[in-house]
Amino acid sequence: MTEYRAHFDADIAFVNGGGLRAEAFRLDLPSQHLTETQIGELLVRHLGLALVGSVELSNLEIVEEPHKGSRGVGAEASVGAEASAASGSMQRGRLVDLSHVISEGLVTYPGIPAPVITPHLTREASREHYAPGTEFEIDIIQMAGNTGTYLDSPFHRYADGGDLASLSLETLVGIPAEVFRLTDAAERGIPAEVFFDRELAGTAVLLHTGWSRHFGKPEYLHGAPFLTEAGAQHLADAGVAIVGIDSLNIDDAESAGERPAHSILLAAGIHVVEHLTALAEVPARGARFTAVPPRVAGFGTFPVRAFAEVPVSG
Repeated sequence: MTEYRAHFDADIAFVNGGGLRAEAFRLDLPSQHLTETQIGELLVRHLGLALVGSVELSNLEIVEEPHKGSRGVGAEASVGAEASAASGSMQRGRLVDLSHVISEGLVTYPGIPAPVITPHLTREASREHYAPGTEFEIDIIQMAGNTGTYLDSPFHRYADGGDLASLSLETLVGIPAEVFRLTDAAERGIPAEVFFDRELAGTAVLLHTGWSRHFGKPEYLHGAPFLTEAGAQHLADAGVAIVGIDSLNIDDAESAGERPAHSILLAAGIHVVEHLTALAEVPARGARFTAVPPRVAGFGTFPVRAFAEVPVSG
Protein backbone atom coordinates (compact mmCIF):
# COMPACT_ATOMS: atom_id res chain seq x y z
CA MET A 1 0.00 0.00 0.00
CA THR A 2 1.31 3.43 -0.94
CA GLU A 3 2.13 5.63 2.05
CA TYR A 4 2.45 9.41 2.21
CA ARG A 5 4.18 11.99 4.39
CA ALA A 6 3.93 15.75 4.65
CA HIS A 7 7.00 18.02 4.59
CA PHE A 8 6.47 21.53 5.94
CA ASP A 9 7.47 24.36 8.23
CA ALA A 10 5.10 25.18 11.08
CA ASP A 11 4.37 28.06 13.44
CA ILE A 12 2.28 27.12 16.48
CA ALA A 13 0.88 29.68 18.92
CA PHE A 14 -0.67 28.87 22.31
CA VAL A 15 -3.73 30.52 23.80
CA ASN A 16 -1.90 31.19 27.07
CA GLY A 17 1.09 32.79 25.36
CA GLY A 18 4.26 31.52 23.73
CA GLY A 19 4.78 29.54 20.59
CA LEU A 20 6.67 26.81 18.80
CA ARG A 21 8.37 26.78 15.39
CA ALA A 22 9.32 23.72 13.35
CA GLU A 23 11.39 23.69 10.16
CA ALA A 24 11.49 20.93 7.56
CA PHE A 25 9.17 18.80 9.68
CA ARG A 26 8.10 15.35 8.45
CA LEU A 27 4.75 13.80 9.37
CA ASP A 28 3.07 10.53 8.35
CA LEU A 29 -0.31 10.97 6.64
CA PRO A 30 -3.19 8.48 6.48
CA SER A 31 -4.03 9.81 2.99
CA GLN A 32 -2.63 12.15 0.38
CA HIS A 33 -5.98 13.96 0.22
CA LEU A 34 -5.74 15.98 3.44
CA THR A 35 -6.28 19.69 3.82
CA GLU A 36 -3.78 21.97 5.50
CA THR A 37 -6.11 22.22 8.51
CA GLN A 38 -6.29 18.43 8.84
CA ILE A 39 -2.51 18.14 8.66
CA GLY A 40 -2.23 20.82 11.35
CA GLU A 41 -4.55 18.80 13.58
CA LEU A 42 -2.45 15.67 13.04
CA LEU A 43 0.67 17.67 13.95
CA VAL A 44 -0.87 18.85 17.24
CA ARG A 45 -1.88 15.30 18.16
CA HIS A 46 1.50 13.87 17.14
CA LEU A 47 3.30 16.35 19.39
CA GLY A 48 0.80 15.96 22.22
CA LEU A 49 0.26 19.71 22.52
CA ALA A 50 -2.40 21.37 24.67
CA LEU A 51 -3.99 24.83 24.59
CA VAL A 52 -3.03 25.44 20.97
CA GLY A 53 -4.37 28.71 19.63
CA SER A 54 -3.34 28.48 15.99
CA VAL A 55 -1.31 26.34 13.58
CA GLU A 56 0.15 27.83 10.40
CA LEU A 57 1.91 25.63 7.87
CA SER A 58 4.17 26.85 5.10
CA ASN A 59 6.20 25.22 2.32
CA LEU A 60 3.79 22.28 2.53
CA GLU A 61 4.52 19.34 0.26
CA ILE A 62 2.91 15.89 0.30
CA VAL A 63 5.21 13.17 -0.96
CA GLU A 64 5.04 9.43 -1.49
CA GLU A 65 7.23 8.07 1.30
CA PRO A 66 7.11 5.17 3.80
CA HIS A 67 5.73 5.99 7.24
CA LYS A 68 8.17 6.45 10.10
CA GLY A 69 5.74 5.91 12.98
CA SER A 70 4.06 9.26 13.66
CA ARG A 71 1.59 9.06 16.51
CA GLY A 72 -2.08 8.98 15.53
CA VAL A 73 -1.49 7.59 12.03
CA GLY A 74 -1.56 4.03 10.74
CA ALA A 75 -2.83 0.62 11.77
CA GLU A 76 -1.77 0.95 15.39
CA ALA A 77 -3.83 4.13 15.79
CA SER A 78 -6.85 2.47 14.19
CA VAL A 79 -6.64 -0.44 16.60
CA GLY A 80 -6.35 1.99 19.51
CA ALA A 81 -9.35 3.97 18.34
CA GLU A 82 -11.42 0.81 17.98
CA ALA A 83 -10.40 -0.34 21.46
CA SER A 84 -11.28 3.05 22.90
CA ALA A 85 -14.68 2.99 21.20
CA ALA A 86 -15.33 -0.52 22.46
CA SER A 87 -14.31 0.49 25.98
CA GLY A 88 -16.67 3.49 25.88
CA SER A 89 -19.48 1.24 24.69
CA MET A 90 -18.97 -1.10 27.64
CA GLN A 91 -18.95 1.74 30.14
CA ARG A 92 -22.11 3.46 28.88
CA GLY A 93 -25.33 1.57 29.37
CA ARG A 94 -28.59 1.93 27.48
CA LEU A 95 -30.39 5.17 28.37
CA VAL A 96 -34.12 5.04 29.03
CA ASP A 97 -35.96 8.37 29.00
CA LEU A 98 -38.45 8.42 31.88
CA SER A 99 -39.83 11.92 31.26
CA HIS A 100 -43.01 13.15 29.62
CA VAL A 101 -42.76 15.72 26.84
CA ILE A 102 -43.77 19.24 27.90
CA SER A 103 -45.79 21.12 25.31
CA GLU A 104 -48.00 24.18 25.30
CA GLY A 105 -51.38 23.45 26.85
CA LEU A 106 -50.24 20.28 28.67
CA VAL A 107 -52.41 19.56 31.71
CA THR A 108 -50.28 17.71 34.24
CA TYR A 109 -52.34 18.09 37.40
CA PRO A 110 -55.87 19.45 37.90
CA GLY A 111 -55.85 23.11 38.89
CA ILE A 112 -52.23 23.69 37.85
CA PRO A 113 -52.04 26.06 34.86
CA ALA A 114 -50.84 24.57 31.61
CA PRO A 115 -47.62 25.92 30.08
CA VAL A 116 -47.86 28.81 27.64
CA ILE A 117 -45.09 29.34 25.09
CA THR A 118 -44.70 32.73 23.39
CA PRO A 119 -41.93 34.18 21.22
CA HIS A 120 -39.59 36.80 22.60
CA LEU A 121 -37.65 37.05 19.35
CA THR A 122 -38.90 35.35 16.21
CA ARG A 123 -36.56 34.08 13.50
CA GLU A 124 -37.97 36.66 11.12
CA ALA A 125 -37.39 39.55 13.55
CA SER A 126 -33.89 38.32 14.41
CA ARG A 127 -32.65 38.69 10.85
CA GLU A 128 -32.24 42.46 11.21
CA HIS A 129 -29.82 41.90 14.11
CA TYR A 130 -27.48 39.35 12.49
CA ALA A 131 -25.52 38.79 9.32
CA PRO A 132 -27.36 37.51 6.23
CA GLY A 133 -28.27 33.84 6.62
CA THR A 134 -28.02 33.94 10.42
CA GLU A 135 -31.19 33.81 12.50
CA PHE A 136 -32.32 32.73 15.97
CA GLU A 137 -35.50 32.20 17.94
CA ILE A 138 -35.83 32.99 21.63
CA ASP A 139 -39.02 31.87 23.35
CA ILE A 140 -40.64 32.47 26.72
CA ILE A 141 -42.33 29.64 28.59
CA GLN A 142 -44.77 30.48 31.36
CA MET A 143 -44.98 27.33 33.40
CA ALA A 144 -45.71 26.10 36.91
CA GLY A 145 -42.99 24.06 38.57
CA ASN A 146 -45.41 21.14 38.77
CA THR A 147 -45.40 20.48 35.03
CA GLY A 148 -44.56 17.28 33.21
CA THR A 149 -42.14 15.02 35.07
CA TYR A 150 -40.85 17.05 38.03
CA LEU A 151 -38.85 16.80 41.22
CA ASP A 152 -39.96 18.08 44.62
CA SER A 153 -37.33 19.46 46.98
CA PRO A 154 -37.98 19.92 50.73
CA PHE A 155 -38.80 23.61 50.13
CA HIS A 156 -41.89 22.50 48.24
CA ARG A 157 -43.41 21.31 51.51
CA TYR A 158 -41.46 23.19 54.21
CA ALA A 159 -40.61 26.91 54.33
CA ASP A 160 -37.23 26.16 55.92
CA GLY A 161 -36.46 23.17 53.69
CA GLY A 162 -33.75 23.07 51.06
CA ASP A 163 -34.68 24.64 47.72
CA LEU A 164 -33.69 23.46 44.26
CA ALA A 165 -30.44 25.42 44.35
CA SER A 166 -29.36 23.63 47.52
CA LEU A 167 -29.60 20.08 46.18
CA SER A 168 -26.36 18.13 45.87
CA LEU A 169 -25.67 16.46 42.54
CA GLU A 170 -24.54 13.37 44.44
CA THR A 171 -28.19 12.87 45.45
CA LEU A 172 -29.54 13.35 41.93
CA VAL A 173 -27.19 11.62 39.50
CA GLY A 174 -26.52 7.93 38.97
CA ILE A 175 -28.47 6.69 41.99
CA PRO A 176 -28.88 2.86 42.12
CA ALA A 177 -32.46 2.16 41.10
CA GLU A 178 -34.83 -0.31 42.73
CA VAL A 179 -37.98 -0.71 40.62
CA PHE A 180 -41.13 -2.18 42.16
CA ARG A 181 -43.67 -3.68 39.73
CA LEU A 182 -47.16 -2.71 40.91
CA THR A 183 -49.12 -2.73 37.67
CA ASP A 184 -51.38 -5.57 38.87
CA ALA A 185 -51.89 -4.30 42.44
CA ALA A 186 -55.42 -4.82 43.75
CA GLU A 187 -55.40 -1.62 45.85
CA ARG A 188 -54.51 1.97 44.97
CA GLY A 189 -52.42 2.48 48.11
CA ILE A 190 -48.88 1.02 48.07
CA PRO A 191 -48.17 -0.44 51.54
CA ALA A 192 -44.90 -0.68 53.46
CA GLU A 193 -44.87 -4.46 53.13
CA VAL A 194 -44.07 -4.17 49.41
CA PHE A 195 -40.57 -3.01 50.33
CA PHE A 196 -39.69 -5.59 52.97
CA ASP A 197 -37.72 -7.89 50.64
CA ARG A 198 -34.97 -5.42 49.68
CA GLU A 199 -32.19 -3.35 51.23
CA LEU A 200 -32.94 0.17 50.04
CA ALA A 201 -30.50 2.55 51.73
CA GLY A 202 -29.15 5.15 49.30
CA THR A 203 -31.30 3.98 46.39
CA ALA A 204 -33.87 5.52 44.08
CA VAL A 205 -37.11 3.63 44.71
CA LEU A 206 -39.18 3.77 41.52
CA LEU A 207 -42.82 2.75 41.77
CA HIS A 208 -43.99 1.26 38.48
CA THR A 209 -47.77 1.37 38.61
CA GLY A 210 -48.42 1.64 34.87
CA TRP A 211 -50.61 4.70 35.45
CA SER A 212 -48.51 6.77 33.04
CA ARG A 213 -50.42 5.15 30.18
CA HIS A 214 -53.20 7.63 31.00
CA PHE A 215 -50.99 10.73 31.11
CA GLY A 216 -52.59 13.69 29.33
CA LYS A 217 -56.02 12.05 29.38
CA PRO A 218 -58.98 12.59 31.74
CA GLU A 219 -58.48 9.06 33.15
CA TYR A 220 -55.13 10.13 34.59
CA LEU A 221 -56.77 12.43 37.11
CA HIS A 222 -58.94 9.89 38.98
CA GLY A 223 -58.20 6.59 40.71
CA ALA A 224 -54.42 6.99 40.59
CA PRO A 225 -52.11 4.74 42.66
CA PHE A 226 -50.20 6.36 45.52
CA LEU A 227 -47.75 5.61 48.35
CA THR A 228 -49.34 5.10 51.75
CA GLU A 229 -48.18 6.87 54.90
CA ALA A 230 -46.76 3.61 56.25
CA GLY A 231 -44.96 3.00 52.96
CA ALA A 232 -43.42 6.46 53.03
CA GLN A 233 -42.31 6.02 56.64
CA HIS A 234 -40.67 2.70 55.82
CA LEU A 235 -38.71 4.25 52.94
CA ALA A 236 -37.66 7.20 55.08
CA ASP A 237 -36.49 4.84 57.83
CA ALA A 238 -34.62 2.79 55.21
CA GLY A 239 -32.65 5.88 54.14
CA VAL A 240 -33.56 5.97 50.47
CA ALA A 241 -32.33 8.89 48.34
CA ILE A 242 -35.23 9.35 45.92
CA VAL A 243 -38.77 8.06 45.56
CA GLY A 244 -40.35 8.26 42.12
CA ILE A 245 -43.76 7.23 40.83
CA ASP A 246 -45.37 7.07 37.38
CA SER A 247 -48.67 8.35 38.74
CA LEU A 248 -50.56 11.55 39.41
CA ASN A 249 -49.15 12.09 42.89
CA ILE A 250 -46.99 10.32 45.46
CA ASP A 251 -49.95 10.91 47.82
CA ASP A 252 -53.63 10.15 47.44
CA ALA A 253 -54.80 13.21 45.51
CA GLU A 254 -58.41 12.26 46.25
CA SER A 255 -58.00 12.51 50.02
CA ALA A 256 -59.17 15.47 52.08
CA GLY A 257 -55.91 17.33 51.62
CA GLU A 258 -53.62 15.12 53.70
CA ARG A 259 -50.20 14.64 52.14
CA PRO A 260 -48.37 12.22 54.46
CA ALA A 261 -45.97 10.82 51.84
CA HIS A 262 -44.76 14.29 50.81
CA SER A 263 -44.50 15.36 54.44
CA ILE A 264 -42.51 12.34 55.58
CA LEU A 265 -40.18 12.01 52.60
CA LEU A 266 -39.36 15.71 52.18
CA ALA A 267 -38.84 16.16 55.93
CA ALA A 268 -36.20 13.42 55.64
CA GLY A 269 -34.52 15.17 52.70
CA ILE A 270 -35.67 12.51 50.26
CA HIS A 271 -36.38 13.83 46.76
CA VAL A 272 -39.77 13.03 45.24
CA VAL A 273 -40.17 12.63 41.47
CA GLU A 274 -43.71 12.44 40.10
CA HIS A 275 -45.21 11.66 36.68
CA LEU A 276 -42.49 9.28 35.50
CA THR A 277 -43.06 7.11 32.44
CA ALA A 278 -41.53 4.10 30.64
CA LEU A 279 -40.58 2.34 33.89
CA ALA A 280 -41.41 -0.97 32.21
CA GLU A 281 -38.11 -0.58 30.33
CA VAL A 282 -36.06 -0.39 33.53
CA PRO A 283 -35.06 -3.66 35.25
CA ALA A 284 -36.01 -4.28 38.87
CA ARG A 285 -32.36 -3.93 39.87
CA GLY A 286 -29.08 -2.86 38.30
CA ALA A 287 -29.96 0.44 36.61
CA ARG A 288 -28.97 3.92 37.77
CA PHE A 289 -31.44 6.79 37.99
CA THR A 290 -30.83 10.47 37.28
CA ALA A 291 -33.22 13.42 37.68
CA VAL A 292 -31.64 16.89 37.82
CA PRO A 293 -33.59 20.16 38.03
CA PRO A 294 -32.02 23.59 37.40
CA ARG A 295 -30.46 25.46 40.36
CA VAL A 296 -33.32 27.86 41.09
CA ALA A 297 -33.12 29.66 44.43
CA GLY A 298 -36.29 30.03 46.46
CA PHE A 299 -38.10 27.42 44.35
CA GLY A 300 -39.26 23.98 45.42
CA THR A 301 -40.38 22.06 42.33
CA PHE A 302 -39.26 21.96 38.71
CA PRO A 303 -39.42 19.66 35.67
CA VAL A 304 -36.53 17.26 35.19
CA ARG A 305 -35.21 15.13 32.33
CA ALA A 306 -35.35 11.91 34.33
CA PHE A 307 -33.65 8.85 32.87
CA ALA A 308 -32.23 5.47 33.78
CA GLU A 309 -28.94 4.00 32.62
CA VAL A 310 -29.41 0.27 32.11
CA PRO A 311 -26.29 -1.94 31.92
CA VAL A 312 -25.76 -3.66 28.59
CA SER A 313 -25.37 -7.39 29.15
CA GLY A 314 -22.77 -9.46 27.33
